[in-house]
Amino acid sequence: MGMDQKVVFAPDRLPSWARLHELLSARGIAPQLRMIDGQLAFPDEEPAESWQELRIGTAHGMVTCRREPDGVRLVTWGNADDSMRRAWNTLTWAFALLGEGLVETESGRLRPDQFAQSVELAGLD
Repeated sequence: MGMDQKVVFAPDRLPSWARLHELLSARGIAPQLRMIDGQLAFPDEEPAESWQELRIGTAHGMVTCRREPDGVRLVTWGNADDSMRRAWNTLTWAFALLGEGLVETESGRLRPDQFAQSVELAGLD
């Protein structure tokens, strides 16, 4: 079973892979694309703007990002350790920040800064 988090934003606010990669790399995450829409990806490959699913590798594991009509759903393994959860949270935060979106949580929708205060993030000391 997996765990998921959803970021809600307008369809035209989907952040580009280049912007996500730049933001996360600046914080020491160093994400790598592993798959684009079910196809293996080269580490330096950029997805087309029409991508539907990305598998993003981090030093601690993989996060699947599924595009939805109103945002992106980020999925990781239910047994993820603390380091993997921080990476997953940080990817979620990055999508929300760059997409000017909100993260859906049990307590309601949170702005990126509110989400960052409510969870542990990687590389944002």
